[in-house]
Amino acid sequence: MSIVLLSILKSLALIILLLTGFAYLTYYERKLLARFHVRRGPNRAGPFGLLQPIADAVKAIFKEEIVPGHVDKLIYIVAPALSLIPALVIFAVIPIAPDLRLGGFTLQFHVADINVGLLYLAAIASVATYGIILGGWSSNNNYALLGSLRTAAQMISYELPFGLLLAAIILTTNIGREAGTLSLIEILNQPRPWWLWLWLWLAFPMFFITMLAESNRSPFDLPETENELIAGFQVEYGGIKFALFFMAEYISMITGSAIMATLFFGGWRGPFADPGTWYGPIVGFGWFFLKVVALLFVYIWVRASVPRIRYDQLLQFCWKVLTPLSIGYLVLTALIVVFVG
Repeated sequence: MSIVLLSILKSLALIILLLTGFAYLTYYERKLLARFHVRRGPNRAGPFGLLQPIADAVKAIFKEEIVPGHVDKLIYIVAPALSLIPALVIFAVIPIAPDLRLGGFTLQFHVADINVGLLYLAAIASVATYGIILGGWSSNNNYALLGSLRTAAQMISYELPFGLLLAAIILTTNIGREAGTLSLIEILNQPRPWWLWLWLWLAFPMFFITMLAESNRSPFDLPETENELIAGFQVEYGGIKFALFFMAEYISMITGSAIMATLFFGGWRGPFADPGTWYGPIVGFGWFFLKVVALLFVYIWVRASVPRIRYDQLLQFCWKVLTPLSIGYLVLTALIVVFVG
């Protein structure tokens, strides 16, 4: 019973952490974009504009709820939740700090350690698409339907290089071991030689591009492009329902950054983040937080710098460039494992 209660408490703490992170990620993005655009950004609600996310939340909650008469009401209402829930639960297998040992008790800073952690990530990332597709379909609006169809095509396309790169990372866990692993905790705890880190970093730009496409971030925000589809799949949504879609996108950014920090940059590992010490979890979480914030900066930097591409260019880039490169990287990784591992 205590294990179940502890898992529930950790889940609640993680949800609160992600929701708070979402709120202040919007502030972080608006301030950074303001700097890129040479303007001030939010600076009215509270000191330095720090209460702006709270003002936005209150405004979204108290906006008048309008459900158009032509929508499929049940699916229309459920779709935003179907988009948000996968963005939250995917974080369950990501370790955010080293274990804390208190006498005979060990507190682990992850909700679950499952031996198919990477497959879990791929599966939940795929399920998240259903909320967007159903939201566009249930709206009974041509623009919304086109946005949801774009989402489906985009996810199907970029899931392939995403999966290929994950397979390559899984292969590297065989080096120096009798068998590989799919657990993120074991991958993080496995020592890697310096040359293997360099090889993994070679795949990082490709993996980052797939994460941009998975989270519908610019320049891959074609499902909601306002100059073509008048906001796309979410055109019939307003108030808190629109905010839930918005929340799912930003939490997906946080989750994607956490995954990349864990797979490519050592997660919570860093100087003085020693497992078994009282300060290890604090320092480890600090390193994890800094890496996630740095990767979120890259997300926002791309949005401020790279123009949106045409939809045919989006798909051609995936099938003609990114997928062949991912296959080549997987083949070369397999050869390295055979001759080195």
